[in-house]
Amino acid sequence: MACGLVASNLNLKPGTCLRVRGQVAPDAKSFALNLGKDNNNLCLHFNPRFDAHGDTNTIVCNSKDAGAWGAEQRETNFPFQAGSVAEVCFSFDQADLSIKLPDGHTFKFPNRLNLETINFLEADGNFQIKCVALE
Repeated sequence: MACGLVASNLNLKPGTCLRVRGQVAPDAKSFALNLGKDNNNLCLHFNPRFDAHGDTNTIVCNSKDAGAWGAEQRETNFPFQAGSVAEVCFSFDQADLSIKLPDGHTFKFPNRLNLETINFLEADGNFQIKCVALE
């Protein structure tokens, strides 16, 4: 995957929503939005897969602690469409990250790194970020 946007020093605190809106490529295979401390310490690797790594229309979530990946969690609700604009909202607390998908469906992923602040956002793959907002 080609590296897209990288943002650091976000200072995202518990209860704040990080809203990410972007354009999904017409020929999208997958994209990833990574949140955490840095590239080697991710509390959330959010990876919608249209057709990649043996998954079809599945969202794969994971964490990375000191460069080591954790156990994957799969979400079968898949509201993304190639060639369309999509918006995802991320918020977190001590226990979980909450991910609100474009269709309004929300699911949780454990805050395995127990981060109190999220400072890092990275976008990879077939997704061009148009807007990032903290709410």
